[in-house]
Amino acid sequence: MLLSHGGEPSPTGGPVARWSVEQVLALSPDDASRKAGTRLGAAGQWTGTGLDAAGAVWGLCKGSGSTPYRTVVDTTGPAYSCSCPSRKFPCKHALGLLLLRASDDAAFRPGEPADWAAAWIEGRRGRAADKAGPTPGGDTARVPADAAARKRAERRAERVTGGAQELEQRLGDLLRGGLAATDRSGYGLWEESAARMVDAQAPGLAARVRELGAITGSGPGWPVRLLEECGLLHLLDTAWLGREQLPDPLAATVRTRVGLPMSAEGAPIRDHWLVLAQYDTPDGKMVARRIWLYGRESGRTALLLSFGAAGRSPAQALPVGATIDAELTPYPGGGQLRAELGEQFGAMPPAGPPPGITAAAAPAVYGDALREDPWLDAWPVTLHEVIPVPAKDGWQVADAHADSALPIAPAALSRPGLWKLVALSGGDPVTVFGEIGHRGFDPFAAWEPGETEEGGRTAVGSVVQLV
Repeated sequence: MLLSHGGEPSPTGGPVARWSVEQVLALSPDDASRKAGTRLGAAGQWTGTGLDAAGAVWGLCKGSGSTPYRTVVDTTGPAYSCSCPSRKFPCKHALGLLLLRASDDAAFRPGEPADWAAAWIEGRRGRAADKAGPTPGGDTARVPADAAARKRAERRAERVTGGAQELEQRLGDLLRGGLAATDRSGYGLWEESAARMVDAQAPGLAARVRELGAITGSGPGWPVRLLEECGLLHLLDTAWLGREQLPDPLAATVRTRVGLPMSAEGAPIRDHWLVLAQYDTPDGKMVARRIWLYGRESGRTALLLSFGAAGRSPAQALPVGATIDAELTPYPGGGQLRAELGEQFGAMPPAGPPPGITAAAAPAVYGDALREDPWLDAWPVTLHEVIPVPAKDGWQVADAHADSALPIAPAALSRPGLWKLVALSGGDPVTVFGEIGHRGFDPFAAWEPGETEEGGRTAVGSVVQLV
């Protein structure tokens, strides 16, 4: 099991969950921090360790100087504080403290935090309470700021409109000259067009133009793929230019796709959210972190998206396999997958995977999602009772009880997670979470088959990260 507890009372009335070693290591910003944190996860490195009933842990770690580093972690965030000079979040000392907590209950004394830890804990929780309270000055104080924000938004929309019109002209010239001729123009043509979209403050359009440049000359059949992507880009341009006639959810999707900033504005949804997967991907000069959650009561799948500067991991992190009692506020747009993490009320006992569907049903789910967002590359699904098997050109996940299968996406074939999935299955059916798209199924996490215990009860299988 991924979560265990020592029976301490939590603010929600249940036990405070203790993370496993695997969950702690999943929070590490890089391999170097993971190795250093592992070395610090022993009791001999720490003094003054303790924990409270609300999920905070603290301790003093020996350093190179005479003064030990003061480290405190609020596991309900999670959030970290350490007196070391590291700029990584979490630092190796926070990882070491959590690893010690995961492996040695006796090393921590329950009770009130030390003074230095209490100051940080109280300040953090106080700021969270203030954030939840009313804004000083009420609505009247926001009127001038709101008016200025509207003017800025209108000016930006005008620039984006100009960029979309210019891009339509360029696409028309491209088609009149023939797609095959773009192979002779080189990447400079696309980069110059992308720069014009950046000037128009439409980063979403700029990113799609750069993707067109990557398709040219990329292998057999590239003109067909280029035509498909040009069609989607034309659809996005025309949707922006006619956004006033679109339904509100689709108009919000279009604004997001062209690159306009959006804020979470839906009604908060409180649920017991299972952390399905967490992984980082490069996004230009930034690092994007995606955390997938599943609501046990609502049945919703949600995406938490955060960013960090190049070379630094985003601050937001949640242990995969944990279940948190929290509120999420959805962003507008088709499907409303993206959400913002709000107030957290505590961690929950371990649970199994979310309910899944068959491999045969997955393409129809993706097709339904495309009606809400035609530019969607993939859609999250949980596949139940599937077996990874080799195929002619790679691998696929096959239904254990039907004659159907999904190809595994090319991006996953080179990752070590594929072999983790094969080893986990061993030829037996497993439950897998990932994304289904036009390139196939990309697995992110899988659950060990539950073991039947005496009395007929099925144990909860551990989750294994595949990205």
